[in-house]
Amino acid sequence: MAASSSKFTLPPVPSLPETDPSRCVFDAYRLRIAQLLSDTLPLSLEQAYGGVDYGKKGEDFTVALPRFRLPGKPNEIADKVIEKFQADEFIAAVVQDKAFLHFRLNTENMIRSVLEQVTELTHDTPSKEPEYGRNELGKGKRIIIEYSSPNIAKSFHVGHLRSTIIGAFLANLYKAHGWDVVSMNYLGDWGTQFGLIAVGFQKYGNQEDLEKDAIKHLFEIYVKINKDAEADPAVKAEAASWFKRMEDGDEEALKNWRVWRELSVKKYAEEYQRLNVHFDVYNGESMVSQKSMADALDRLEKMGLIDEHEGAKLVNLEAYKMGKAVVRKKDGTSIYLTRDIGGAVERYEKYKFDRMIYVVASQQDLHLSQFFKVLDLLEYPWAKDLIHINYGLVQGMSTRKGTVVFLDQIIREASTVMHEQMQKNEDKYKAIVDPEETSLNIGITGVKIQDMQAKRINNYTFNWDRMKSFEGDTGPYLQYAHVRLASIARKNPHLLPLPAPSQIDIATLVQSSHAREIVFLLGSYPDVVKTAMRTHEPSAVVTFLFRLCHVISSAWETVIVKGEEDVEKARARLWMFECTRDVVAAALRLLTISPLERM
Repeated sequence: MAASSSKFTLPPVPSLPETDPSRCVFDAYRLRIAQLLSDTLPLSLEQAYGGVDYGKKGEDFTVALPRFRLPGKPNEIADKVIEKFQADEFIAAVVQDKAFLHFRLNTENMIRSVLEQVTELTHDTPSKEPEYGRNELGKGKRIIIEYSSPNIAKSFHVGHLRSTIIGAFLANLYKAHGWDVVSMNYLGDWGTQFGLIAVGFQKYGNQEDLEKDAIKHLFEIYVKINKDAEADPAVKAEAASWFKRMEDGDEEALKNWRVWRELSVKKYAEEYQRLNVHFDVYNGESMVSQKSMADALDRLEKMGLIDEHEGAKLVNLEAYKMGKAVVRKKDGTSIYLTRDIGGAVERYEKYKFDRMIYVVASQQDLHLSQFFKVLDLLEYPWAKDLIHINYGLVQGMSTRKGTVVFLDQIIREASTVMHEQMQKNEDKYKAIVDPEETSLNIGITGVKIQDMQAKRINNYTFNWDRMKSFEGDTGPYLQYAHVRLASIARKNPHLLPLPAPSQIDIATLVQSSHAREIVFLLGSYPDVVKTAMRTHEPSAVVTFLFRLCHVISSAWETVIVKGEEDVEKARARLWMFECTRDVVAAALRLLTISPLERM
């Protein structure tokens, strides 16, 4: 799309912290409403701005007067504002409804300013990250986001999948706010199970199977040797002594473990790639040094925070309703909590983060609360910058043949289910260039959208039938909406390239209530991104996408491009649909989903 030669500009408005009309044009409209309120009522601009909300039932913006707690009756206060009001480039009308004031924006200016901003801030090439919806509120800050974190040689269950989906979204969200993001996968790569696997590998190991799929082969060995250990205590004893050698740094004992870890990480990286997820760092329990753990215990002792109980060391957190946290077992071995404390200290020393997020299931709420509280009692100033993002359980995600154990099984099943669905429409199926890749992408979209649809703390039951449906609020429905938007330009080559935005006559859009509704939603997208950042909820973005796609689908019949004989009208509509496609793509990418051009 050509760049504007003479950009449309709105009159200047006062500024407030955390508003930026150059990235969210609705900030300018809200500031203008706040200015009117502040000029009329005993309110500061900031107070007034805080009261300007999106309207409901077809209203653009609404102000609830009682929230300001001003003296006088709401209708008297409303009269003052209405008396002072004069229609301008921003606001066309103000209407009182009991204790509310509804503000209707100047339709022509709203449509032009939103579409020009989307055009200006969205790159033309789909491979680039769109700028629309981005802001720089976190510029200069660094965050570590720890998520996914499966255990090597144990099953990758759906809890890890939820952590992966939510964590990858948060990484994108923080990047969209200008933060320097470190995505970290903290692997369960240490512990007595590796002593068991070492013993099991001598008995059941196969180098070829290991290299083909390390995760699967090590899991099979683990299951077999566990059975042996239950029947024969000597196996357990041998495993314990093997792991002791590993803890003592015996090179011979560590050699195989290093290979297993490396092959497992390689396999995971391939699978994450298919989920469109990338980690900057593969960390792990094995990487937390003994010194860090010893230093943490030493500091707890010196600060008088340790209680001894039958040889075990614990921190009494009952005053905070968190029970007692064990930091060293009676046999002298460290446990998760000590390792987490040592690991957090090491991370701060290395990365000097401004915030660190742990994406961990809600079953671990107590553990995370204890962990954060102990760091707080140790008087680490950065302890206040730790956040636990928790989530509920998933039921029902198993393959049609039984239970899902591995990540690649989940990916394969999603792809197969979708592929079978696509083959039902023979003509459309023949037109798809790469059906395997397309079915994988739509399948993964279905899994991710079903996961992110509701608030993350909710448990939910996964439904394969819902995942593959192109109707209703599903992932395939969103991909289909994007594909349909992408096809408009392909089907109307005579309208391309579009002229500069300033040369496009938008009269046809101004007259259409469907077009107005679509463009208003596009203008709200930067606020959706900000809200998601405040709540750490992907569901806000998913809800926005469904709402936008519903409005688009109800506009197909009236806001037509192909078949419109008036070229000016067709161009204006194509411009709006191209901007809509860019916003849908931006929102899908934020949710870690690759938008499809064809399907």
